[in-house]
Amino acid sequence: MVTCINDALFPETGKAVMRLLQRLGVAVDFPDAQTCCGQPMVNTGYLDEAVPAVRQFTKAFSGYDAIVTPSGSCAGSARHQHKLVAARSQDAGLADAVAEVSPRVYELSEFLVDVLGVTDVGASFPHKVTYHPTCHSLRMLGVGERPLRLLREVRGIDLVELPGADQCCGFGGTFAVKNSDVSTAMGQDKIDHVASTGAEYLVAGDNSCLMHMGGMMSRQSTGVQTIHLAQILASTQEVSR
Repeated sequence: MVTCINDALFPETGKAVMRLLQRLGVAVDFPDAQTCCGQPMVNTGYLDEAVPAVRQFTKAFSGYDAIVTPSGSCAGSARHQHKLVAARSQDAGLADAVAEVSPRVYELSEFLVDVLGVTDVGASFPHKVTYHPTCHSLRMLGVGERPLRLLREVRGIDLVELPGADQCCGFGGTFAVKNSDVSTAMGQDKIDHVASTGAEYLVAGDNSCLMHMGGMMSRQSTGVQTIHLAQILASTQEVSR
């Protein structure tokens, strides 16, 4: 499940997931019928409008052992919001389809650690990195230390702690549009913390958050680059000796 934002703006993240999972021996398919998971509509209060997206989601991903996505936000939507949409629709068939598909949706780090049982994925990334746990992955999914466990096993990485890591970056989807001043202030606090670490890269499991923080850091010429967790885990950069 590539997600809309990755498909449209960050295709390298989706490609990284494919390379990583195939390297670990997973048979990976990419259903061409997949569309939006419906989260933007649900988060903005348009549950009825999300019904077609949820229905298409269940059709596209029916029959798979696991649905893996590089987004805590979209995984959270599928696992927690889809049943709300189905219940409101009063469509028993949709409710059954959601009950069959949604429990098999995994955020990438969950799938690697809990399903495959691996933390060392054979990655190399010789750079100084700090990690931001996104709100939905932290609070809705409870991924906890899984991303950090994976990052600690990456060869050559210099992983530094991010002050105030559990604080929201301020993106929040339409929140950033409707409450732009607050969103910008929250983002500034976050990137100030990032700058204090001296990291070359800011990593997270959601490109939406990285887009928000990366845009601010770029405009302020901080020199810090953003990168998705999947791209580090798929990396096999040589570690200099």
